[in-house]
Amino acid sequence: MGGVTVEGLLGGKGVRETRPRSSLDWVAIVREGLPARALDALARNLELTRSELAGALGISERTLARRRKEGVLTAEESAKLLRLARVAWRAADVLEKSELALDWLKRPNRALGGARPLDLLDTDIGAENVLDVLGRIEHGVFT
Repeated sequence: MGGVTVEGLLGGKGVRETRPRSSLDWVAIVREGLPARALDALARNLELTRSELAGALGISERTLARRRKEGVLTAEESAKLLRLARVAWRAADVLEKSELALDWLKRPNRALGGARPLDLLDTDIGAENVLDVLGRIEHGVFT
């Protein structure tokens, strides 16, 4: 997970000319739509297959291929991609190593009912549960 920032996970300057200075800057970026290149950058940085990326975003592989051709994601797709990048960044931050974060995201987790964290990121409530578990790990509370 090179360049472990949310922006870096999404491709950094190679994807966006303007750099978000605050989390509120992401609102406008999401609304205008992230460049489709961010899909490939995130998949590469998280070592995800097309199928894994599509599943984590709750978007069909066919739609992802279409967006790559069109060059830009919809606001909803951009929000989902940003959510995935933010959770991956948080996992790397809490677990302190990119390799551990990637492994953690892809392994079944007892605290998540046996689901892989990656498989829950297609919904807000799933992402909230994943972030909650990361918060418990950070504070040494294992349940």
